[in-house]
Amino acid sequence: MSYKILNTRAPRVDAVDKVTGKAQYTDDLSRPGMLYCAILHSPIAHGKILNIDTSKAQKLPGVRAIITGKETGDIMFGVSPARYDETILCIDKVRYVGDEVAAVAATDIDSALEAVSLIEVDYDELPPVLDGLRAMEEGVPQIHEKYRRNICAQVHWNFGDVKGVEAEADYIRTDKLTTKMQDGAFLEPQSILAEYDATGRLTMYSSTQAPHYIQRTLAMALKIPLERVRVIKPAVGGGFGPKASCSTAELVCCKLSILTGKPVKMTFDREQVFLHSRARHQFFHTMTTGVKKDGTLLFLKHHCILDGGAYASFGIATVYYAGSLLGGPYRLKNMDYDGYRVVTNKPACGAQRGHGAVHARALFETQLDRIADELGLDPLEMRLRNVMETGETTCNELYMSSLGMRECLEAVRDDTGWAEIGKRKTTSQSKTKKVSRAIEKSASSSTGNGKARGIGVACGFFVSGAGYPIYRSQTYHATVVIRISEVGGFVIVESGAADIGQGSDTVLAMITAEVLGIPLKDVKVRSGDSDLSVDLGAYSSRTTLMTGSACKEAAEDCRSQILNAVANRLKIQVDDLYICDALVKSRKGEVDFRSIRDEFLQEHKGFTDTPDAVSLTFREAARIAFIERGSIVGTGKYKPPKLGGSFKGATVGTSPAFGCSAQIAEVEVDLETGEVTVLKVTGAHDCGFAINRTQVEGQMQGSISMGLGEALMEEIMYDRCGNVLNTNLAEYKIPTSLDMPPLQSLIVETIEPNGPFGAKEVGEGAIMPTIPAILNAIRNATGVQITELPATPERIVMELRKLKG
Repeated sequence: MSYKILNTRAPRVDAVDKVTGKAQYTDDLSRPGMLYCAILHSPIAHGKILNIDTSKAQKLPGVRAIITGKETGDIMFGVSPARYDETILCIDKVRYVGDEVAAVAATDIDSALEAVSLIEVDYDELPPVLDGLRAMEEGVPQIHEKYRRNICAQVHWNFGDVKGVEAEADYIRTDKLTTKMQDGAFLEPQSILAEYDATGRLTMYSSTQAPHYIQRTLAMALKIPLERVRVIKPAVGGGFGPKASCSTAELVCCKLSILTGKPVKMTFDREQVFLHSRARHQFFHTMTTGVKKDGTLLFLKHHCILDGGAYASFGIATVYYAGSLLGGPYRLKNMDYDGYRVVTNKPACGAQRGHGAVHARALFETQLDRIADELGLDPLEMRLRNVMETGETTCNELYMSSLGMRECLEAVRDDTGWAEIGKRKTTSQSKTKKVSRAIEKSASSSTGNGKARGIGVACGFFVSGAGYPIYRSQTYHATVVIRISEVGGFVIVESGAADIGQGSDTVLAMITAEVLGIPLKDVKVRSGDSDLSVDLGAYSSRTTLMTGSACKEAAEDCRSQILNAVANRLKIQVDDLYICDALVKSRKGEVDFRSIRDEFLQEHKGFTDTPDAVSLTFREAARIAFIERGSIVGTGKYKPPKLGGSFKGATVGTSPAFGCSAQIAEVEVDLETGEVTVLKVTGAHDCGFAINRTQVEGQMQGSISMGLGEALMEEIMYDRCGNVLNTNLAEYKIPTSLDMPPLQSLIVETIEPNGPFGAKEVGEGAIMPTIPAILNAIRNATGVQITELPATPERIVMELRKLKG
């Protein structure tokens, strides 16, 4: 099917504002009489609060209010209602360096910061728990009374019959992978502006991903009726997950605004971004996989411990995702999973791109390569032997309504010439071969200057939106309202969806323009405001499928009203009419619409832009519809069908659709220094249908960039007291433009039946193969098997030394 707007490279609707500096971010906002907020953070990782003395700070000129846990109260909040474990400010205990103890509102930021420095707190310091592997041991200090042995959540799943098929396996292998906590490294720090007006209504502007969830948390924690809280998301400079939950900063700004009657603003510095965190967990994965000698997968046993820092945040979902998304994209009938999410005295972790599944996928995909080598199989062909197809169901009851995994693998294989390169670079590291063979192999593939090149492949699999909201509810996941201008010719789309840079406003505008048959320039999107509509937010790669479906329905509603009004005026069948190129046309030839044209011209005497087209214009049709019916307002809604299996925790990991991807990475490794240069990454992603081809490619490239950073350089470092050592973007390394290799983005379209026009996710799934593809390429080049991320030059050199004995 051909489209006028969709599946093109239409420019983003916010492009001009962003490149010219006109886009308004939260930190750009200001209000008369505005106060500035500063927060007092705990200097210790674990301790009891004995006393807080704010008297000196209260006397400082410019200070208007100071709050502690005494003023904010003991109402618990968090992400999942089952794991609410945070108070707005600490009351009797601090649980990490950076925990929020008090907040100040003052007439300027310098006074606010000085006041914070004058607050005196007496602590009874307790031994910190900083090792996620040891957090569950008996005798280790308990961080929360409610979490025995510091276990915040645990999952135990048994699908199929792992024990029964173990004896059938020709080869069984166990591998481990340890990762580090990692930061989202978005360029815009969190920023908040709260206003409490004279009518008792609270409005908060925030650089958030989820206005809907933030609205609910503010209302609950501050004891304000939900309908009297409004959350607005201005332009956002990246989110990637850590901005998806309500922060103490948002809550204290609102509380201070309520107390003072003044607008209150706060913008994090970079250190506070790291201290608030809510980013990537640390993972300790162990996997045992059994296969037949032809590479057919028989079973997977997976054990995982997640170090989630001081509070639950998204952790209960993270530990489920770490297991559930290994059910695909391969035929795996037997799988056991034991996952533990523990708390430690570090900044709390939450959701980050690829939520919970990224490093589990990294270990599984690297293990598949090692198995292929042991069996003498091509790793790409072994994957093709095991991939699922459309219409199949995973062992944990996830249904593949569309799945282009085979097509993705074939696309990257053909584009890179894998068959030829793979033969030249095959690595065989069987147990019977001496380690020295790996070094010989490295030398033989050397470029002649002490460097070796390698190639690696991996696959990925992710949801197109979570099947259920975070809180138990039958709510719609997205509603959209579309208003047709009463003068005709212009369309306004209203949505609560959060465009955080991924381009969802452009997607909604394109869908609307396509359905209504009008130019993209005639559509204006207003979004990110909890007053406009219900939308659960930008997380779990949900917006295109879910909000896009609601938008399509709303646009179709508008189109139906307009065409019915025209058909009624002309006394013809509405089914004969359609809109294309902003003209109303008939499938049965020319229609006499002079009565409508004459009425429109009579209304617009003296105007110079009156229509003279042979066909009736959309502008005229929309005006007639208003005259016939009043305001033309279309509404759309989306809620997934009932999803999930029959086991405990079956709702986590469910989705109306699943995306998949394959990538091939080519690297060069300096055998002396261990430095890795990624030469090229070729990726293919099944997005169902590309609403905007440029944006799909951009999401793929952004995922690869983040994956490259997590594979090779990103790592939050702590000292023995729980202090973060690298709280800036100079010492927390992320890829720059100089680190990025050429990227080839291949779009695979399988037309998802549950998505608008066949579209599904691309925002997060494309990060899944990047880390393992790079690790497999490093091993192909050097023989080095990475068991700890990131794969820094130091770690690679140490592994090379081990290979040399």
